Amino acid sequence: MVQLTLPKNSRMTTGKTWPKPTGTTNIKQFQVYRWNPDDNKNPAIDTYFVDMDTCGPMILDALIKIKNEIDPTLTFRRSCREGICGSCAMNIDGINTLACTYGIEEVQGAVKIYPLPHMPVVKDLIPDLTHFYAQHASIHPWLETKTSAPAKEWKQSIDDRAKLDGLYECIMCACCSTSCPSYWWNGDRYLGPAALLHAYRWIIDSRDESTGERLDDLEDPFKLYRCHTIMNCTKTCPKGLNPAKAIANIKKMMVERAV
Repeated sequence: MVQLTLPKNSRMTTGKTWPKPTGTTNIKQFQVYRWNPDDNKNPAIDTYFVDMDTCGPMILDALIKIKNEIDPTLTFRRSCREGICGSCAMNIDGINTLACTYGIEEVQGAVKIYPLPHMPVVKDLIPDLTHFYAQHASIHPWLETKTSAPAKEWKQSIDDRAKLDGLYECIMCACCSTSCPSYWWNGDRYLGPAALLHAYRWIIDSRDESTGERLDDLEDPFKLYRCHTIMNCTKTCPKGLNPAKAIANIKKMMVERAV
């Protein structure tokens, strides 16, 4: 029988348990992934207890409270606090989502928080998104035209503009791509749900004049066709978008132009 063993430095350990706050009974437990590249230690799970009577309703509120009042070394990204920037994407209670829009009350029992899965970790809850952003840039996420620029703007009908709904709202949080098993195993060559959703957004933009070139670039065994319609991307998207449908539509366009 084959036995697989994880590398020593990837094995989780039990970290520090911080004291409970006094003078309150409304306490919520948070178990948070910790890893510091500078101390040469394995990743650990630290346990915190938060007074919910003095904490906001969202997971991000609790993380900020922990950092401000309990443990200033806790590291995570955050910015808008309104589900717009995508900075605070992380794995909460087994779900890839945004800490700023995920309610504490949605989690039964202890809240378990990890960085986005299958990504290199910079520190604690911060994943390294360098490769993810490079893949996004590779699909040329901008308008490409060949005709002379108009005097004022590139016009678009109301119906053509409506085709972009459900696509342009993507905030590049990486929740979808890091939930995809195909991306886990082939992330070096498969572009992933986020990049492909953006690719489709520009492919169907009536103002763009490089549709053929965009499809040619995706005609690759790995860039596009590693998608096996598992649907994790659509299930986890915190914005309610459907990357799997966008990918399916690209595949359909590939077939239609070949027939």
